[in-house]
Amino acid sequence: MFKNYNYLLQPGRIGSLNLKNRMFVTAMGVNLAEADGHCGERIRAFHEEQAKGGAALVTLGVAGVAWPHGGNMPRQVAISDDKFIPGLRDLADAVHRHDAKIISQLHFGGLVGVEDMKHGRPVWIPSMPVFKQSDLEAGMLKDEIARSATSQKLDVKLHPMTKEDIEVLVQKFADGARRVREAGMDGLEIHGGHGYLISEFLSPLTNQRDDEYGGSVENRARLLMDIIAAVRKEVGRDFPIWCKLDSEEFGQADGISLEDAKIVARMAQDAGMDAITVSAYHDTSRGALHSESNIPHTPERLVANATAIKQVLDIPVITSGRIEPEHASKHIGEGHFDFFGMGRKLLADPHLPRKLAENRAKDIRPCVYCYCCVSQIYLESPVKCAVNPDTAFETDNLLAPADKPRRIAVIGGGPGGMEAARRLTLRGHDVVLLEKSHVLGGTLQFAAIAYEPNGKLLDWLKGQIRQLPINVHLNTEATPELLKRLGIEEVVVATGATRSMPAIPGADKDFVFSGDEMRAMVLGEKLGSLRDKLDGFSRFMLSAGSLTGASQRRSLVNLATRHWMPLGDKVVIIGGELVGLELAEYLAHRGKQVTVLEESSRPGAGLYLVRRLRLLDELREEGVTLISKASEIAIGDQQVAYRNYRGQIRHLGADHVVVAKGAEGNLSLADKLSHQGFSVHTVGDCSGVTYIEGAMHDAARVAATI
Repeated sequence: MFKNYNYLLQPGRIGSLNLKNRMFVTAMGVNLAEADGHCGERIRAFHEEQAKGGAALVTLGVAGVAWPHGGNMPRQVAISDDKFIPGLRDLADAVHRHDAKIISQLHFGGLVGVEDMKHGRPVWIPSMPVFKQSDLEAGMLKDEIARSATSQKLDVKLHPMTKEDIEVLVQKFADGARRVREAGMDGLEIHGGHGYLISEFLSPLTNQRDDEYGGSVENRARLLMDIIAAVRKEVGRDFPIWCKLDSEEFGQADGISLEDAKIVARMAQDAGMDAITVSAYHDTSRGALHSESNIPHTPERLVANATAIKQVLDIPVITSGRIEPEHASKHIGEGHFDFFGMGRKLLADPHLPRKLAENRAKDIRPCVYCYCCVSQIYLESPVKCAVNPDTAFETDNLLAPADKPRRIAVIGGGPGGMEAARRLTLRGHDVVLLEKSHVLGGTLQFAAIAYEPNGKLLDWLKGQIRQLPINVHLNTEATPELLKRLGIEEVVVATGATRSMPAIPGADKDFVFSGDEMRAMVLGEKLGSLRDKLDGFSRFMLSAGSLTGASQRRSLVNLATRHWMPLGDKVVIIGGELVGLELAEYLAHRGKQVTVLEESSRPGAGLYLVRRLRLLDELREEGVTLISKASEIAIGDQQVAYRNYRGQIRHLGADHVVVAKGAEGNLSLADKLSHQGFSVHTVGDCSGVTYIEGAMHDAARVAATI
């Protein structure tokens, strides 16, 4: 029954700690503690939900041993004083109630300690660093720059640590370890990675000391060894302890190497560690690499390094990094690593482990790797998930049973409509879902072709709708008369945005497509003048638009890969926000010569920061020309004219033009029904374009209020 996940579901052991399966909640900085560092109700509910979900072990991330000194976020967990023990104990008790174990990380920020920088405290470092010119800000939107702590003009005081400072810090780690044990937790993880202080000592790039704490890899590891010895002495040999290590610094030829990491991992084992968590870090001056190491966009980025490190150890190895569960199970079975840590996946669905154990893999809400979660931390905000509105809002109980079940119509079968229908049904309402086209999905179907992970969300939503007692009507126009005939008491309008053609000179030409026309090609809708623009292949694509299953959609995508509908070799995309850039990426990967024209100075609105930083870099590598500050755009005969930022008129040759802008909210149906006396609620893009997160979170908000 569990052949795809059997190794994941097997019990395991780390030191004296028995674990019911091989799935861990990996440590994440989530900004959910109280402002004074205490573990309050919000972070307790967040981790308790993960324990309910069936993970064997929950890791409390970045607990500051010297908080507020060394802090890297405003609502970081503190473990620097005995007064924090009661909150930690309450958290441990909450996790233990659900047959899960919990450990805490021990953390000190160093150069990543932005809280020290903000508040004028000395920033403890191994030695004075060499700073590189960063491209991070170039990929940020203006409001993100304003919100980012690093954009502030700070009087940063860097303090290379003395031997006396090192002694103080080592004791801070030992004291933190004692508090972990006294709080009733089951073990601890020493954070030795991700550019924090221990990692800075380990890296030859940031450690230029000429004493016994610098130079050789053994000397650079001395601080870690001192901490391990002090922690082990404090908590005893039977208390499970492990450490997280960078297996490499990606993009840093002179940084930590895999060979360095193997030596340090072996030293840590010999010093008494019960396991090693294999992670990685990166050149932080390059925005694209912020999704390359510990939170990678590349699937299984850390597996090879974890495998290499495991070969030199006799203790278990834990790793993570965009590994699908079935592949993680296979790797464990083949001895590549022993335990599977998940972060993003368990934000999207904290019940993933339980669903695997119950043979319900299809019910797992998928992560779409949009980087909503981690991008929040860059902006000093609490973590959230684009596809799971409950994440970090567990105390709101958004799925509480309805006081008075009602008969509700949800109009529109896109992601917002499906999620609203699903949630309303789970709360006990009688739901009718009305969709005017012949298939559910809305613009998510187009998004699933341009960016494949969106397809998994589409399939999940459809699957959930099929499983629930929701009366779905396709090819159905919602009218007041129909709603009255159905006995509807409340209406949720989720009809999406209009994506009509903006007022661009020449936009009526045959080789120009609007957003609605592109959507129609995917959805198989008969949209006005569209058929006059299509060649034979495109007509086939229209007829194939009714394909709804995952395998069928993949066939459609494979055909589109070779032909991409009616688009020629040279494509100009007008509009450089989320839709335009993801379409540019898709077309460039398929050999098209793509130019994107964007009116604003900073492209990529709608994309989360970390995803945007990577996508902009990938577009450059694919040869996409991205032109910002373009004005007076006009379309001529197989060309597009525009005025550049210097005031010069320039021309671009184009076989086809796609206008990826002009989306607007459309409340006409909502207003009409409201005037007819219906109680109306709106969800998603019909009230303003907010993409997947807006649709899913609006659906949760509205469904919770009815």
